[in-house]
Amino acid sequence: MLVYEFYPEVTTPKIMLLWQLVLSFATIVLMGGYSPLLLAQEEGKQGETSPSLTSEEKSSGAIDTPYSELSVPELLNLIRQQIEAEPQAPSGTLPSGILPADLSPLAPETVEVEATDKLKRYRLGPNDLILITVDRFPDFNFQGTVNPEGAIVLPLVGTLRLEGLTLEEAQEKIRQDLDRYIIDPRVSLSLLAQRPVQITIVGEITRPGFYPLGVPRLSDALLAAGGSLATADLRQVQIRRTLPDGTVLQQRLDLYTPLQDGLPLPNLRLEDGDVLYVPRLQVLNDPTYNNRLVAISTLAKPTISIRVLSHAANGVGTLNLPSGSHFRDALNGIPLNTANINSIALIRYDPVTQKALKTDLNGRRVILGDPKANIPLQDNDVVVIGRNFVTQISVLLNRFTQPFRDVLGFLLFFDSIQENASNLFQSTGGGRN
Repeated sequence: MLVYEFYPEVTTPKIMLLWQLVLSFATIVLMGGYSPLLLAQEEGKQGETSPSLTSEEKSSGAIDTPYSELSVPELLNLIRQQIEAEPQAPSGTLPSGILPADLSPLAPETVEVEATDKLKRYRLGPNDLILITVDRFPDFNFQGTVNPEGAIVLPLVGTLRLEGLTLEEAQEKIRQDLDRYIIDPRVSLSLLAQRPVQITIVGEITRPGFYPLGVPRLSDALLAAGGSLATADLRQVQIRRTLPDGTVLQQRLDLYTPLQDGLPLPNLRLEDGDVLYVPRLQVLNDPTYNNRLVAISTLAKPTISIRVLSHAANGVGTLNLPSGSHFRDALNGIPLNTANINSIALIRYDPVTQKALKTDLNGRRVILGDPKANIPLQDNDVVVIGRNFVTQISVLLNRFTQPFRDVLGFLLFFDSIQENASNLFQSTGGGRN
């Protein structure tokens, strides 16, 4: 079955006519008679005598002839000519209202992408602590904060509004105002302390939301939001900033390469109102992206929570492990003398399919040092220990055919198991199963 999508921006009367012609032609071929469109046209012309056209007139694309009088090749030729006569959009353009799929959710049409230099230009605002020095005229020196109205008060000059200006722009404005009172003033302006800012952090982050920052650095921003998730792509972090004139700047930052190469993070000072967006990895198991390196860094969520289903845990237990932990680290928190570690299942929520993915593991192989069995853990993984547990959980997941709305629904599924299926956690046969 073919499904066609029509967009108002690209639909014209001529295109609609052509679609009617094609559908009518299909009806003639399939039913061997007139289509409703052709029949209506014929009824509207009853009583009229239409002279037959010559082959030259038909081939020229004349449309005054009843379509029923045209042969199949002539009708197809007419459709082809009408399509060729339709104006074509310039190469490489898209109809209005249709955006490329790879556009960032933070990139509206007014955005300036890769505006590195403009983002680095700090703009003054209320509560910024600044120092102004004037050579040869120390009485005009000033040290203080920009007031809530975004201005300062200088001797002779009076109130001077600086909010929204870069340091260079503010310095030039002060020089011009002082030039009315002193000859050739040489002014220097320095930022002693930046004002606290509030930014928005969204994407693959532990706690998305609004955060006030005393130290407006990227690393502090990520930590304030709990760190990046295992599904985050730190190579494509984006900063969005709206300037006072309404211009929107956007810059992509690579935080992964500095971790990999042991280099400092990008030196970008965040400002009030900035939006920090951490995108999702397009390929979750990308061999060029070291998730383990990111997990143990200060940019990631420091700890992960692992749910454990076993008799030893009396149902559902929780292990809090450092980010970057592996399967063996989870076994260290389980009483191995009462657990059947030969049959273990790792169940993980897949945000792409919104399904629970099950991986069968053997704890004994991990203890014996098999590196292939010692897989890395992710936040909200569920470890099911024991053959009977694994079988029963697998049956429940197979019956639960609806996708989970999000990871919270995935976790609530296992909470409901503990609350509503107490028989599942009754020990059978001496504690091991």
